[in-house]
Amino acid sequence: MAYVITSPCGAEKAAECVEVCPVDCIEPGDDQFYINPDICIDCGACVSVCPVDAIFHEDEVPDDEVGFIDLAREFFDV
Repeated sequence: MAYVITSPCGAEKAAECVEVCPVDCIEPGDDQFYINPDICIDCGACVSVCPVDAIFHEDEVPDDEVGFIDLAREFFDV
């Protein structure tokens, strides 16, 4: 499992998550940042620094944000 960045990131795109990620699995897209599910080590470092609470563990993504799991996989062609 991996962490997933959801819709609040699109309005913020602050990048604190990128700075703290120990495995460099977060990359910018045109509209928001995305976490590569194949590289993410589930450390959670990104969660606490997100200023808009946009990052969730894949198992805990809110129902109305579940589509962002597929968006991340598509972004990284996983």
